[in-house]
Amino acid sequence: MLSDRSDLGYHHGSGHISDHMNRMCLDPDFSPDEQEEKARLIAQVLELQNTLDDLTHRVDKVKEENLKLKSENTVLGQYIENLMQASQVFQAVSPKSRRSFL
Repeated sequence: MLSDRSDLGYHHGSGHISDHMNRMCLDPDFSPDEQEEKARLIAQVLELQNTLDDLTHRVDKVKEENLKLKSENTVLGQYIENLMQASQVFQAVSPKSRRSFL
């Protein structure tokens, strides 16, 4: 799993850190339990980086969709406004013509 995700760290500026941590895990000065814990933590960090990357892409897509919908709403609002201006039903009634209805 570490080799599958090692390139992720490079994109976020921490590729050298991942390489350094991998070397530390292989260091004979660390006990097998320490090496296993470090490997587990590295895997967890890489998984969290993937999750963050996925969420970032999702946020970008939602922002794009939001802009698209705002634009569509503006166009629809203008269309409705133009229809209302063109229709006699929605024209403002002057005070004189109101009296004739009463």
